[in-house]
Amino acid sequence: MTRFTVFGASGYIGSRLAAHLRAQGHGVWAPARGDAGPWTRPLHHVLYCAGLTADFRTRPFDTVDAHVGLLAKVLRSARFASLLYLSSTRVYLGAARTDEDAPLTVLPGDPSYLYNLSKLTGEALCHASARAGVRVARLSNVVGPAMQAGPDSLVADLLRQARQGHVLLRSDPRSAKDYVHIADLLDWLPRIALAGRAPVYNVASGVQTTHAQWIAWLQERTGCSVQWPEDAPRQSFAPIAVQRLQAEWGVQPRPLFAALDSDAPP
Repeated sequence: MTRFTVFGASGYIGSRLAAHLRAQGHGVWAPARGDAGPWTRPLHHVLYCAGLTADFRTRPFDTVDAHVGLLAKVLRSARFASLLYLSSTRVYLGAARTDEDAPLTVLPGDPSYLYNLSKLTGEALCHASARAGVRVARLSNVVGPAMQAGPDSLVADLLRQARQGHVLLRSDPRSAKDYVHIADLLDWLPRIALAGRAPVYNVASGVQTTHAQWIAWLQERTGCSVQWPEDAPRQSFAPIAVQRLQAEWGVQPRPLFAALDSDAPP
């Protein structure tokens, strides 16, 4: 049995990680917000899942507290054997490459970059702490059962609209992103946390899925109608490099739509 501490265990990813690890027979402690326990007891292997996604634009100070403030206290004061900080492949926005060593671009004057900047600050703290066993996982767009809705959660929004019978797509159907199923994260993240040889990993499928593919899947299952403006913008995101993850463990992502079909009907 391995002992884990999961920060952010009330969120979508953290709650499923905690449940998965317990089901595997591991010990899991999920400290509540404000709990003094993390500063008085060993945390063993930390999975740092705390963060804001859907509402980071309206809660900038809470975003920085979650992505940086609590992390800084853990890195400075807590006793642990390893720590895995969950970042995001969103940090590659505007970058020419998407490998883990790529130079990154940020625009501090654009409020939407607060998420990227705070995640990158968290990453920088992990590296600067010089503590052994500290790693970063940059997560792609996560999909799975009971996905959380939000302004940046395209699939959750499409599912909600499809259940109501009509989807209004606000971007060109040829737009594409990388998506990874939650079940793959539950498999891969503990491996990285316990035995990763590199400081940073992209945790993604490496496969681009178009909006048109999502629409076709939804129409087949719900019969919903779909429309989009003629001038809908085409959103192009560079494919995420996953060579490091695959080379180290030989993992392959689940076929996305087959995995979603096995979860539950839309």
